[in-house]
Amino acid sequence: MKIYGVTGWKNCGKTGLMERLVADFTARGLTVSTIKHAHHSTDVDQPGTDSHRHRQAGAAEVILASRQRVAIMQELRGADEPPLGDLLARLSPVDLVLVEGYKREAHPKIEAHRQAAGQPLIARDDPSIRAVASDTPLDLDRTVFDLNDTRAIADFILSELELTNEAPA
Repeated sequence: MKIYGVTGWKNCGKTGLMERLVADFTARGLTVSTIKHAHHSTDVDQPGTDSHRHRQAGAAEVILASRQRVAIMQELRGADEPPLGDLLARLSPVDLVLVEGYKREAHPKIEAHRQAAGQPLIARDDPSIRAVASDTPLDLDRTVFDLNDTRAIADFILSELELTNEAPA
């Protein structure tokens, strides 16, 4: 599996870019999975559901399966957060895994940047960031894309990873 990341500070457009890239790549016929890192506590389960009750009772891992999807919830219960590599190993094989966040990991990334967020560029000090997608022109030692030019960003990622571009024109 090929891996590419989208990183940046809060409110800089990471999730919107991820969403557009997934849609673009899948339209090209590629299979795509995503991993999203959250810095805050999050819960995909709802109190009162059977799976939530299983977790509350002490289950270390709960798999919720239906005809539409499978969800695996693992309770860390004080253990360290699993490293990105361990999470990648749990994924089913696909053409491309897009990773949102994990800015300190070494995989290749594109940084989403919005001037209004007032945050410094991560790319200036991080060689794993291969390009920047910004809403303002920037003077950098690497490629800068318009944050909304999804097609060009997707083409860049495919080229970097040497993946076949099967897109219709």
